[in-house]
Amino acid sequence: MVRPGRAQAKRPDSMTDSAIRAGGWGGRRVRLRHRLAAWIVTRGRPATGLVSQPEPRTIGAYARGKQLCAGNFLFAGHLVEAKGREIWDIDLPSDAFAEALQGFAWLDDLAAVADTAARARAQSWTAGWITRFGRGRGPGWTPELTGRRLIRWINHAPFLMSGQGAAANAAFFRSLGQQTNFLARRWKTAPAGLPRFEALTGLIYAGLSLTGMERHVEPARQALGREAAARIDAGGGLASRNPEDLLEVFTLLTWSALAMRESGREAVPAHLDAIARIAPTLRALRHADGGLARFHGGGRGPEGRLDQALAESGVKTPPPAGLAMGYLRLAAGRTTVILDAAPPPRGPDSADAHASTLAFEMTSGRRPVVVNCGPGAPFGPDWHRAGRATPSHSTLGIEGFSSARLGPDGLLQRRGRRLLDDAPNDVRLDLQTGEDGSRVIAGHDGYVPTHGMTHVRELLLDPAGRVLSGEDTLGALTTADRKRFDVLMDRTGLSGIAFDLRFHLHPDVDAALDMGGTAVSLALKSGEIWVFRHDGAAALRLEPSVHLERGRLKPRASRQIVLSARVMDYACQLGWTFAKAQDTPAAIRDLERDDTTHF
Repeated sequence: MVRPGRAQAKRPDSMTDSAIRAGGWGGRRVRLRHRLAAWIVTRGRPATGLVSQPEPRTIGAYARGKQLCAGNFLFAGHLVEAKGREIWDIDLPSDAFAEALQGFAWLDDLAAVADTAARARAQSWTAGWITRFGRGRGPGWTPELTGRRLIRWINHAPFLMSGQGAAANAAFFRSLGQQTNFLARRWKTAPAGLPRFEALTGLIYAGLSLTGMERHVEPARQALGREAAARIDAGGGLASRNPEDLLEVFTLLTWSALAMRESGREAVPAHLDAIARIAPTLRALRHADGGLARFHGGGRGPEGRLDQALAESGVKTPPPAGLAMGYLRLAAGRTTVILDAAPPPRGPDSADAHASTLAFEMTSGRRPVVVNCGPGAPFGPDWHRAGRATPSHSTLGIEGFSSARLGPDGLLQRRGRRLLDDAPNDVRLDLQTGEDGSRVIAGHDGYVPTHGMTHVRELLLDPAGRVLSGEDTLGALTTADRKRFDVLMDRTGLSGIAFDLRFHLHPDVDAALDMGGTAVSLALKSGEIWVFRHDGAAALRLEPSVHLERGRLKPRASRQIVLSARVMDYACQLGWTFAKAQDTPAAIRDLERDDTTHF
C-alpha cells in the first residue's frame, strides 16, 4: 500500500535518472553517457578486498531501521507499506523516492539496529541491487548517487559481509570496483555543489579502501581541493545559501580529510582551508537546540550531525560577529535569533531559494519558538512552491506578493524547479551592541518595483535573552517611490496597501490568545512561558500554519501569529515583543526527549 495514493506501478529498471534531469537532448545525452560508462566498467578489473576501512561516521536512526525491518518505507514524503517484499520490487511513488533508495543512506538505519533481521535485509537488498542494477541499469548510475552509495557500502562492509559466502563477497567487491571506476570516469558530470562533493568523497573512500583502486586517490584528492576552493567562498558559505547543504558539504570534506589522514595521507591545503572557513559559519547558523536555521530549502539537519561534524573537524574558531553566509545570529542567555539579512540566491543557485529576506527564527534553549515553514520539496512540487513564498516565513509580506518572485516556466533548473527572477537587490544591515543588548536594523527593496515600498526591520535582543523587541516599517523612502505609491492609492480608491506580519510557531508551542485578544501566550514543552504583545496598530489573530520537516509523511499542523494592517500614508510601523513571563526562571531543566521519527 502506498500513501499518499498517487504511486505508479513503475519498474525500477525503467525509471528516469532524476538526479541528472537537465531537460531536453542535453539531459538525455548525459544519461546515455552514464549508462555507456557503467556498461564499460563492468568489463574492468574488479576490486578483490579491503586495503583498509575508514572509521564509519554515518549515523542512522534505530526507529527508522525498525520501520524498514517491518516493511514500512518512508522516503521523500511517501510511505510505502510492503511487508515481506524486496525493496526493489515495491512500486515507486516518485523519482525522489527512487533516488533515496538508490543512494543507500538507509543502510545507516539498518546498521543502527544491527540485529539478525536488520543484517539479513541489508545483505539481501544489497545483493538484489547488484543483481538487478549492477551491470549499469537503473537510475542509480549517476556520480552523486554512486558516491553516496559507495560511502555506505564501505562504511558498513563488515555488516554486509558477515556470514556471507565467498561468491556473495566476490560479487560485492566486484560491484564496488565497477562503481569506483564509473566514478573516476564520470564525477566531472555531477552538478556543481553538493552532488559533486558526494561523488569525489565516494571516489576517495573507495580509492583508499579497495585493492586495485589506489590510483584514483590522488586525482580525486586534487579535484576535491579545487572544488572546495571554487565552491566555498571566502566567508565559508555556498552560493545557494542553504545551511543544510553547507553542513552536508562540510561533513563530506571532514570525512574525506579524516579518511586520508588515517591512511597516512593529507588533504590538500585548499581542502583543509575550506573546512576551516566553513566551521565558524556553521556555528553562526546553529540554534541553541543544536539544529540549523531553516532557510532557502534547508532543514535543521539530522539529529546530532552538526555538533558531530564540528567536533570531528577540530576547528574551534567562534562564529563571526557579523554576517555568515548572509545570516546574522543574535545570542543571549538561552536564546538565539537568526535573521536572513542578504539578497536571496540568483541564477542556477536559486532552484531552491526562498523569498525569505528579513525573516528570522528564534529558539529558547532546546525549544524552537518562532520558525519558518521549512523545505517543501520532500512533499511534492506544490508544497515546494508554497514553502518558497514569503507568507511561509516569519517576516512581513504585502498581501498577494512575495519579496522575491519566481521566473517564468521556461526558466528551470534541475528537476524542473523554477529559478528566482525578481528579488531584492539592496539589502542593508546595521548591527549595534550596547548595554541594552544586540540591536540590528535591516532593510530590503524587494517591494520597491511593485509598490514603491521598502521593508525595514529592527530587532533588539536584551542581554539576558528574555526579551526580543521588534519594529517593522513598510515605507516609501524616495520621491520616485512615493509617486509609485500615490498611483497605487489612486488605483485602489485610497484603500491603502494591505500587508501581514507573520510569526510561524513550532508545532510543539502551545499558543493561545490572552489578555482579551491583545496578546498571545506561548507555552513550551520545557515549561517556559513566552508572551507576544504588539503596539495595537494592527489586527492580531492566530491562524493555522504548517511545519515542513524531512522524514515525515506529511506536513505537521502548527499555528502562526498574524498582525494585519494597511499602509495609508508613506509609511506604517508595527511594534511587537516576545518576552518570557516574569515567573519563568533564567535556567530551567529541560529533560523531556523528543521523538524525532514520525509518520
